[in-house]
Amino acid sequence: MPTDDKARPRKTLTIKKTAPAAPSADDEAPRRKRIGARARLVAQMERAKEQQHAPRRKAPRQDAAHQDDAPRRRPRAPREAEIFPVYAPCPQGIEEALAAEMQALGFEDARAGRAGCAFSTDWAGVQRANLYSRLATRILVQVAQADIGHEDDILDLARSVPWERWFGPDETLRVDTSAIKSPVKSLQYCNLRAKDGICDRLREVEGARPDIDTVRPDARVHLFLSGTTATLYLDTSGESLFKRGWRLDKGEAPLRENLAAGMLALAGWDPAEPLLDPFCGSGTILIEAAWIALGVPPGISRPFGFERLRNHDARRWQDLKADARTRIQTQLETPLFGYDLDPRAIQYAQANAERAWLTADTIRFEVGDARHLAAPADHGWIVTNPPYGERMETEDDSEMWRDWAACLKRQFAGWQVHVISSDMTLPQRLRLKPLRRVPLHNGALDCRLFGFELVPASYRKPA
Repeated sequence: MPTDDKARPRKTLTIKKTAPAAPSADDEAPRRKRIGARARLVAQMERAKEQQHAPRRKAPRQDAAHQDDAPRRRPRAPREAEIFPVYAPCPQGIEEALAAEMQALGFEDARAGRAGCAFSTDWAGVQRANLYSRLATRILVQVAQADIGHEDDILDLARSVPWERWFGPDETLRVDTSAIKSPVKSLQYCNLRAKDGICDRLREVEGARPDIDTVRPDARVHLFLSGTTATLYLDTSGESLFKRGWRLDKGEAPLRENLAAGMLALAGWDPAEPLLDPFCGSGTILIEAAWIALGVPPGISRPFGFERLRNHDARRWQDLKADARTRIQTQLETPLFGYDLDPRAIQYAQANAERAWLTADTIRFEVGDARHLAAPADHGWIVTNPPYGERMETEDDSEMWRDWAACLKRQFAGWQVHVISSDMTLPQRLRLKPLRRVPLHNGALDCRLFGFELVPASYRKPA
């Protein structure tokens, strides 16, 4: 017989609203491994969630010392934003003129050094210096410098440079070495050590070493030794900058283009004033003068070494050259005159001017004797590199100089005359007193740029 429900005690069931205990690591099911691009994306999302929920640490005080002494690698700035120390070598004697040119190009910290000029700039400035400098021989970017006690230290220095930023084993390489007051015994061995260091670095990083090409390399590196200091430079120019691309016919005793431009700068020639070269040869001085007056960048028609380096921005480089072309004047108003005894020299000069994109009427080239010229204006500049030997067509040099000096005094009163010569007695031969003597080097020749001012009254002594 069933019992009464009211008399029976009621059982109750209590349910706690708490989360179940987390399973142990042994009981957790293994997670599926993901691979591929989706796996990387999922991993990035999980790390982002962890960083979002992680407790923030207090930022250390700026003056607090690091807790550990381990070196911290900073990310390298993009090449466009990086500032490089640069050295621009030039012929000895025009260093101050080169520094002034670089400052005019916007490199405010340019300062003259021995046979060159130092400044700092970004990569766009490196390209601009190559394009616009008339006086520099090369634009060298410094990549490493250290004190050395032995030739083998050069190997370690070269190996420490990240050359892979600039070129790799697929590009050919050339290394040149020069020194001033260095105790090293063999420059050839130093050059070999630098070359080995570069090749070792690329082999370690990229698995192969570059081939050596001393004629037309893709990359050029210069090692300069001064005392116990070794400096490595990356050559961004390639061929020397005095090779403008227009002079194929050189004639006898040619003058390098950057030295010719330097002579014009040192002479103080005004591009709006007449210029005459009575010994014009292949026309180097006058063609340089025409490009200066027209505003033609000296590197507008030639290739550069930086165009073959890695990460070269061809579009930006083309934009820079396109902007430079818009600034070139289309017509030259400055009178330019060139004379030479040798008809072949005049033909060379005319051919070079044509390759320099100058019209036939830009420079007046004619066969003529410097001793029998008439001044085309009442004032102007004569800047010249007079020849020696056979081109004078006279055995007596002193007679030639005497006759030319007489022509200058008679026909060119009011003109300024600047003559480069390795003959230190030239003023005595001309019987003229120079106002300036600027030491210059024309290749291996120790020369002087003599400056004379032809004032009529100065050639007659009072009675």
